[in-house]
Amino acid sequence: MNLSSQDVVKRPLITEKAERNREAAHQFAFEVHREATKVQVAQAVEKLFNVHVLAVRTAIIRGKNKRVGRHVGQRPNWKKAFVTIKEGETIALFEGQ
Repeated sequence: MNLSSQDVVKRPLITEKAERNREAAHQFAFEVHREATKVQVAQAVEKLFNVHVLAVRTAIIRGKNKRVGRHVGQRPNWKKAFVTIKEGETIALFEGQ
């Protein structure tokens, strides 16, 4: 599958857990395309944010069952990527700049 960098990385995940990982282990969390591989995620982050990626871990997050009244549905599944970057580098998007 041929995806552009903007298609691979959908949005940053800014949660308390992601903030702890960013400060302690220099890891950044992103929502990524479901079909994207670790190599594609690494290349996209390097291209978009001009950093050196050391490692990528991915996880498929299963959609929760939701109901509205008597109608039951399910949110879609999505993919999360934890990207470790080189020490001393940063992504301005997470720094609030």
